[in-house]
Amino acid sequence: MTKPAVTRPLNVLQLTDPHLMAAADGSLLGVNTREGLSAVIEEVRRSHGQPDLILATGDITQDASPEAYRYFRDQLQAFDCPALWIAGNHDDSALLSSIASETGSDQKQRIQGGWQFVMLDSSVYGQVHGELSGEELRFLDDALSEHASLPAMVCLHHHPVDIGSDWMEKIGLKNRDAFWQVIEKHPQVRIVLWGHIHQELDQQRAGVRLLASPSTCIQFATGSQDFAVESLAPGYRWLELDPSGHFTTEVRRADRFEFELDETSSGY
Repeated sequence: MTKPAVTRPLNVLQLTDPHLMAAADGSLLGVNTREGLSAVIEEVRRSHGQPDLILATGDITQDASPEAYRYFRDQLQAFDCPALWIAGNHDDSALLSSIASETGSDQKQRIQGGWQFVMLDSSVYGQVHGELSGEELRFLDDALSEHASLPAMVCLHHHPVDIGSDWMEKIGLKNRDAFWQVIEKHPQVRIVLWGHIHQELDQQRAGVRLLASPSTCIQFATGSQDFAVESLAPGYRWLELDPSGHFTTEVRRADRFEFELDETSSGY
């Protein structure tokens, strides 16, 4: 008698806000961003092993240089799985897409492990805040309508909710109401995932889990009125997704990484 196949959850790794630069010694507030990313990748391999999918949720570079994007691409070779990239406010969206396309990482819609992943570009050229164009919102609605029976995760860079930090409230997603109007039409959406805020967040909104994650470099202080950072180690988010729509998630940090953070800066 043949035993039924044992299915396991889909293991998904979120890496966000590496802020890589063309120069190998490029640093952000005293933290070498390449070294931070390397430490996080090492921690992923030590603590979780190989993911099935990587989600890179923006600000992949600080200087929007081809060298930085290619460095990121090469670092992901540590994992034998596909990756999906989206742009943040520090990225050049067109250049990112061009380099990501070399490895198929420019896909905006992916079905894997019984889930649908929808990747949105919330970047606005020359601006720090985010906004989803009408075309992007229509794409979201169409993608979710096309696979209404599958649990879905929607990813973007900018935060679509208030996170209780005055200075960051001004640089989140501007047209969040239009975004949520689309999401609320599609009850299969289980997760909205983003970067940008350089800190862990886990909330609920009308049955949707709202998740944000630490940067692979510096971390912003939670609940701060003005720009502030805190000396927490870089990190990542790991998700285990079941085709039923159930999932578990955790944030882990590269606590072995040693760095000296400039906590006196008024910006970055």
